[in-house]
Amino acid sequence: MVEAEAQVKSNSSELIQYRAEAGIAFLTLNDPPANTYSYEMMQSLDRAILTARMDETVQVIVITGNGEKFFSAGANIQMLANVTPTFKYFFCLHANETLSRLEQTPKLVIAAINGHCVGGGLEVALAADIRIARRGAGKMGLPEVSLGVLPGTGGTQRLTRLVGKSKAIELMATGELFDFERGLELGILNQIIDAENVEQFSQQVIAYASQFTTPNKASAAVGRIKRAVQTGSEIPFESALALERELQQQLFQSEDAKEGLDAYVGKRKPVFKGK
Repeated sequence: MVEAEAQVKSNSSELIQYRAEAGIAFLTLNDPPANTYSYEMMQSLDRAILTARMDETVQVIVITGNGEKFFSAGANIQMLANVTPTFKYFFCLHANETLSRLEQTPKLVIAAINGHCVGGGLEVALAADIRIARRGAGKMGLPEVSLGVLPGTGGTQRLTRLVGKSKAIELMATGELFDFERGLELGILNQIIDAENVEQFSQQVIAYASQFTTPNKASAAVGRIKRAVQTGSEIPFESALALERELQQQLFQSEDAKEGLDAYVGKRKPVFKGK
């Protein structure tokens, strides 16, 4: 395998722009200005997730939106208005499967929220492990109730797990849109970044994401921490402990675990290789 630092892959013609560089895969929702998603975009996102998952040089995945205004406004309403109820059902099913694949990929996923993040756009971001946003760039929320429907791409479940039942019901039943500071207070966002424009925001996102890649971090350990939490939080406690032990055993056999222990004993900074 070519080392991550030397590898650059890109595809700018798709509804999902894909680029991998220095251990980070960037997945950009690419249907400006609102970056609404269709079945075709979800298919592209699905392929991009699998590409990043299977690429051994990719250690962190960043998902963001194209442009200054929107991360994503969610599903393409015009498309939904012109298809059958059966198509809508299978569209939602595939979107759920795609976001579950993102959530279960054993690599850290960061949603870099560059603009408005509403409806299905927020549902995409909720499937990430960490969410960071550009201060003052937009609003967020799940306003599907105003269309006579519910957040149908995991929103009712993932938001509840973040903010609790009562608050989640209130936010979705009112359809409230709120600023990123409120999102931070609710625990939906992990961090808000001050940036004058999207380019500056992107550079800060890269710096943030890089802390989770080698040689700074043992990327396999980061990925398995994610798997222990994402899967373990949904199963009985004893089963979750068993999962944790199995993941730990995998790490005990890694070169990075040996490096970490040797560095600690030798009172030096470890240099991890992702192996």
